[in-house]
Parts: sequence; C-alpha cells; structure tokens
Amino acid sequence: MRKIVLVGIATLGGFLTINAQCKTVSTLTENFDTWKDINKCWTAQQGKAMLYASDKKIIFYSMTNPGENMYLVTPKIKAGNYTLTLDASDNGGETTMELFSINNTADTKSYVSIAKPSKITGDKKVFNISLKKDANLGLKVLLNGVHQAVYVDNLSLKSKK
Repeated sequence: MRKIVLVGIATLGGFLTINAQCKTVSTLTENFDTWKDINKCWTAQQGKAMLYASDKKIIFYSMTNPGENMYLVTPKIKAGNYTLTLDASDNGGETTMELFSINNTADTKSYVSIAKPSKITGDKKVFNISLKKDANLGLKVLLNGVHQAVYVDNLSLKSKK
C-alpha cells in the first residue's frame, strides 16, 4: 500500500513539475510541424470529438459528435496588445472559430469571448487582442456535421508596438 501511495505522489509531482516549466509568454510562433501530440504547455479540450496534432497541423474532428465545444488552449500569455494570425481551413460544411481569453483552464466559467464566431473559409484569420491581465487564449471550433474537420496551422502571436 505504501508503494502505491508513493508512486501516486511521485506521479502527481511529475505532472506538477511539467506544468510548472511552462512559462508565461509574450510571443508564439507555431507551425505544428514537429508535434506528434499536443505540446505539454498547450491544452486540448475535445469533449466527445477529437482534437489532435497530425500531418504538421492541428485537427479538430467531429467524428459522430457534431456540436461539441472543442478548444485548443495556448500557454499563458502576458497582459498586453497582440495580433494573432493563423491558417484555418475545413473539409466542407458550416464551421466557425471563436477566440476566448481564459483565466483558469479548468473552469469554463472563466472563458470570456474576445472575438465573435466567424466562418472558416480557408483564408488566414487575423485577430487583434487586448489582454488586461495574463491569460491563456482558447481557439474554439464548432463543427456542425458528422465527420467534419477543421485544420489549424501557422499560428503566430506578436506583440503590437
């Protein structure tokens, strides 16, 4: 029994150490080319659908669960003004993307919309962001059909001067 408790404490300590290594950032440049899984400083919230890294991009996939709230959450970002750009495309149908400021990734009540949902058309998305305090950003994708997918690539967050 002691061994099980010690292993559990060591494992929990390992998770806490991993998350503690993620620093608050003021820039992000990610093309997802080297990701085999979601980076440890990012969070994927997929519900009953799938959100994963594959083919040098992030894929939001509805499977047979359209309407799931799926979020890709960035590392914590320092307060300030930013421009976020990313490539977003889909495999057809009605798909939208919305941007959130997130104070606590474990509490969806702390998710505050900072850019209204917009249709994914295959064009580069550009968001102007103002964070009053350090927060994570969440990309929410809504898929309205079965076996729908949205592909995100070339994400860049740059500070506005």
